[in-house]
Amino acid sequence: MANKFFPRGAQKVLGASINLATDTIKAALVPDSYTYTETHEYLNQLGTIVGAAVELTGKTVVGGVFDADDPAFGALAAGSTVKAVVLFKDTGNPATSPLVCYLDVITGFPFSTNGGTVSANWSDGSAKILSLV
Repeated sequence: MANKFFPRGAQKVLGASINLATDTIKAALVPDSYTYTETHEYLNQLGTIVGAAVELTGKTVVGGVFDADDPAFGALAAGSTVKAVVLFKDTGNPATSPLVCYLDVITGFPFSTNGGTVSANWSDGSAKILSLV
């Protein structure tokens, strides 16, 4: 699969109810058991995530392109296979935290956790994390 917006998340971004530059945007690691579904709208619909979600820092939106610092997820217990990162707007409640996008085209993904530290390295190409152009 390729990186993809959740349709309702895209609508919220384009309708200005999610501001990628100023809202609290977090990244969550999803296991290989998760299946992307276009109807998923909120964080609680992902099921179990691997480790804890982390807030993106150093966010920028320039020329229709969203970027941020590479997120560090810390040490993750061994025994999981991570296949993608999901970005979401954190409202403090998983039932109301809207999903933005599903990203599985990331160098090093999928991978198996082994107790070591994990980070997601965003593309340094022109599309960065997300591009609308």
